[in-house]
Amino acid sequence: MGEGNNDGIFEGYKKNADMSLSSYSVLAGVFNALFAVFLLLVKGTGRSLPERVDARDIALLGMATHKLSLVGAEDAVASPLRAPFTELREKESPKKLDEKPRGGGLRRSVGELLTCKFCLGVWLASFFTYGLVLVPRVTRLVATILAVVTVSDHLHQAYKALMNRA
Repeated sequence: MGEGNNDGIFEGYKKNADMSLSSYSVLAGVFNALFAVFLLLVKGTGRSLPERVDARDIALLGMATHKLSLVGAEDAVASPLRAPFTELREKESPKKLDEKPRGGGLRRSVGELLTCKFCLGVWLASFFTYGLVLVPRVTRLVATILAVVTVSDHLHQAYKALMNRA
């Protein structure tokens, strides 16, 4: 039934040399350690976790997370943050870059995280949620700025689509 050791557990991943399960484990560990620090901060400051989060805050933080994950993963303005972990494929527009992760191990895994708006969104949503509990006014202000930019972006796109139809 078993091989007597743990070598066979991850056998199916050996074919793909690009994947570093240990690096992914480190990132998952950091993510969970940050959650533990958040819980300790909540306890240490005497705050309590909310029983539930208001739907308006979920919508606000969702829009802010959407915008910041796009900026973080794709915008040229954030490229200095991604550069140590990525390489440029092409500049798609003055605003948007196409990058790919580079290197190996943890460097590559961080590059994958920083170039994936969905992956980055999970981390950003967590930080916004932690902020909502610890510093709600500041968090809502920052989230509001990003949400307003999101609405503006969609209005620009709608205007552009209407002008192209005319």
